[in-house]
Amino acid sequence: MGIDVPPFLIFYLAALLVTVVHGRVRSLVLLGTPIVSALLMLSWSMGERMTLDMMGLGLSPVRIDALSRLFGILFHLAAFIGIVFALHVRDTVQHAASLVYAGSAIGAVFAGDLLTLFLFWEMLAVSSVFLIWARRTPRALASGLRYLIIQVVSGLLLLAGVLIGVSDGRGLEFDHIGLDGMASWLIFIAFGIKAGFPLLHNWLTDAYPEATPTGTVFLSAFTTKVAIYALARGFPGTELLVYIGAVMTCFPIFYAVIENDLRRVLTYSMINQLGFMVCGIGLGTALAINGAVAHAFNDVLFKGLLMMSMGAVLYRTGRINGSELGGLYKSMPKTAALCAVGAASISAFPLFSGFVSKSMVMTATLDEGHQWVWLMLLFASAGVFHHAGIKIPFFAFFSHDSGMRTEEAPRHMLIAMSLGAALCVGIGSYPWPLYALLPNAVDYSPFDATHVIAQLQLLFFSALAFAWLKLSGIYPPELPSVNIDSEWVYRRLAPRLVHAAVSATRRLDHVLRDALTEVAGRGAGLFGHSHGATGTMAQTWPIGPMLLLVVALLGLALLYGYV
Repeated sequence: MGIDVPPFLIFYLAALLVTVVHGRVRSLVLLGTPIVSALLMLSWSMGERMTLDMMGLGLSPVRIDALSRLFGILFHLAAFIGIVFALHVRDTVQHAASLVYAGSAIGAVFAGDLLTLFLFWEMLAVSSVFLIWARRTPRALASGLRYLIIQVVSGLLLLAGVLIGVSDGRGLEFDHIGLDGMASWLIFIAFGIKAGFPLLHNWLTDAYPEATPTGTVFLSAFTTKVAIYALARGFPGTELLVYIGAVMTCFPIFYAVIENDLRRVLTYSMINQLGFMVCGIGLGTALAINGAVAHAFNDVLFKGLLMMSMGAVLYRTGRINGSELGGLYKSMPKTAALCAVGAASISAFPLFSGFVSKSMVMTATLDEGHQWVWLMLLFASAGVFHHAGIKIPFFAFFSHDSGMRTEEAPRHMLIAMSLGAALCVGIGSYPWPLYALLPNAVDYSPFDATHVIAQLQLLFFSALAFAWLKLSGIYPPELPSVNIDSEWVYRRLAPRLVHAAVSATRRLDHVLRDALTEVAGRGAGLFGHSHGATGTMAQTWPIGPMLLLVVALLGLALLYGYV
């Protein structure tokens, strides 16, 4: 069966439709969009491709293979769960932006050429920023603007890399790129910005916690996972990614432990999980690539579940700082239980989804002889249990009784969270349907006794360390604070340097103006002394000396002409 309608078009048309319909009709349109699009996608045959000729350029708006199909299925699932979670929202802008955003992510993973990828790359940025601005607070407006600038810069780098590559004869086909020139480096950095590479990650921690309770659920699902897909497509086996990914897994742990905003904790945790995927892509083996994309699939589900649970807390209480929450299990027991499922999944407990994918990356790391990288991943695995597996549910629901009493999350939110939890448990207990979707043949058993026992030991000692640190008073308390990250460079240092440079320029300008004024004044005085009404040149000179002067000048002129 040939491709007639690309999937992103279904989402874009639905985004237009929700602007003119309301009530139950709008809800039906929202819920039906990912279902219709998914059915259309599943009707395609592997290897099918839509081609288009535009201004002499051969484009492929749709290309179906195992890698793109897996991410297509994932994004349809994420869109449906996110829409269910956001059914109470009456903001037309949020609904339209969510549909365009999800459609752009789906369009990006099915793009067969780099120019089409660029168009969806930019659509991701433009559509997603409205989910941040929709919160309508000064902080959201400012962070959304910074987010948009960084995302557009990523797109411009991608476009520059594409154009340079075309001029070098590389072509537009989006397949393996590799690091072999300026064009590929520009594309690599563009992907790295969206993937949250170290020092390029702060748009995540800056903007995502400022989005609406429902907007953050969509944001956590698409942008970074599109970048992971792009790296898996364009740069598999790039060794630099192994070390970048290892750093990504470790440094967010320290920020997450001291962070008070629980949604920001989850954003740091997202960078940590992205590091496992980036490391797997850098290893480039079949097992590592399978582990990376399987972990991306699972991360969307368990991170979405945790974001939904925190979104439900924010929706009911209006608060999200750990220092202000606690004891909510009494008011929101179902949300607390579902949050615990997400926490177990991200911590890679056996029989939960994180276990069946993260262990693939770690096994591949040892197989390729990267023992030090494996130790970093092991440390990161223990750390994620601290800040996401324990800290999130503990400080939100159990740490102390904040005295807040509220209602349980709305029914549709509970349904969305239950769908995510069911997938986390189902994949963790029976991962073979997911393994069948992976781009390479799978010869891996996650429930090997060695894997299970080693992971349980890691989790046990990590929990023991948390308990000891907490009881001894060493664990950092949840306090309102501002944690300094690399964004300090462009949010504080750079403005101060610019301000200092402007002030120094103004002072220099004043000094130069004063000096020029003084010099001009002295020059005017000298001119007046010689040419003024009483100056030397205004006096009456005797005729004799004047005649001698004229004769001397005439003689000099004659001498010059003779010579």
